Amino acid sequence: MVLDTLANADRYLPLNPHFAQAFEFLRRPDLADLPAGRHEIAGPAVFAIVSHEPGRGHGGATREAHRNYLDIQFAIVGTDQIGHQPTAEAKHVLTEYDAAKDVATFADEPQNWILVPPGSYLILWPEDTHAPLGGSGPLHKVIVKVAVA
Repeated sequence: MVLDTLANADRYLPLNPHFAQAFEFLRRPDLADLPAGRHEIAGPAVFAIVSHEPGRGHGGATREAHRNYLDIQFAIVGTDQIGHQPTAEAKHVLTEYDAAKDVATFADEPQNWILVPPGSYLILWPEDTHAPLGGSGPLHKVIVKVAVA
């Protein structure tokens, strides 16, 4: 996992061939004005989900992991709290992996909670079980889904 700001995004470009398109999208001057929902970036390889949701608290945040996509969770307004645990250590499966949705869910408690303040992002690979929306209050964020290379 990586926690950083867009000012440093170029250092991560070598990690995935689709990162340039993902970070270009997050640098859009109209990012905060985009409507909620899915936004295409580069076909099935890269797309974004704009979200306006309240935090669910640590107990209400769904613990999830993906296999085919990594997440770049970017906070626009509000500070997200995202629980983290290595996927290999997640032992209490709630829902088995669903290939169509690219998600499995878990009941395990995260090992730590990471604060993602406005203007920051957290990159989460399939090795990272995560629980987004773990804070409270309104949150405006973008999740860029990037195919694992």
